[in-house]
Amino acid sequence: MKIAMWSGPRNLSTAMMYSFGNRADCAVWDEPFYAPYLEATGIDHPMRDQVLAAHETDPKKVSARITESNSGERPHFYMKHMPHHMVKGMPMDWAQDCVNVHLIRHPARVIASYGVKRSEMTFEDIGFAQQVALYDQIGGHVIDSADIRENPEKMLTKLCQAIGLEFDPAMLSWEKGARAEDGIWASHWYNAVHQSTGFASAEGPLPELEGDAASLCAKALPYYEKMARQKL
Repeated sequence: MKIAMWSGPRNLSTAMMYSFGNRADCAVWDEPFYAPYLEATGIDHPMRDQVLAAHETDPKKVSARITESNSGERPHFYMKHMPHHMVKGMPMDWAQDCVNVHLIRHPARVIASYGVKRSEMTFEDIGFAQQVALYDQIGGHVIDSADIRENPEKMLTKLCQAIGLEFDPAMLSWEKGARAEDGIWASHWYNAVHQSTGFASAEGPLPELEGDAASLCAKALPYYEKMARQKL
């Protein structure tokens, strides 16, 4: 089984990758189209030069690897993807052979968390509109990161049932530290999850945003709410 997990940044996506990667039957791939996205857009992201040097930048080669992959010795192949990486010209035919899942998070939390790592952000950076457009295009299952954090075992069991995969308790915890599958960008973005050994506890009240951040949240909220109506 090939699983494409789609989410914007700061959405619990790395923890989910670690969760599936901790299964003995599952290989993982961290943001295959990140380097092609940076190459195609010219956008300035943290560690841009290192990402381009260390990872494949040709989207056709990335697509071919996904299509041809049989996960090596493991029967399942989990990919962490971001909808906003799939700009015009990026191949999408490979997704037809995947179980597509969309991981969502309230935009107030996304914006507050993203702002800690990158001071400037645009609506395009956080991926809410792109995720809705992608969902409308390819469909799939929707799961909310808040629900996972509130009850990881319940929600991961529910997700596994939805996609036809047996739940594995190994998904609930992992060893502290970096993983070999991490993209080179992990040193900038993954500090918190590298200190974790499992999913963080349930989140508290929504962060209070002001100014541009509040306006950005208001713009993203209808997209989140549309996806949330479809969640498991």
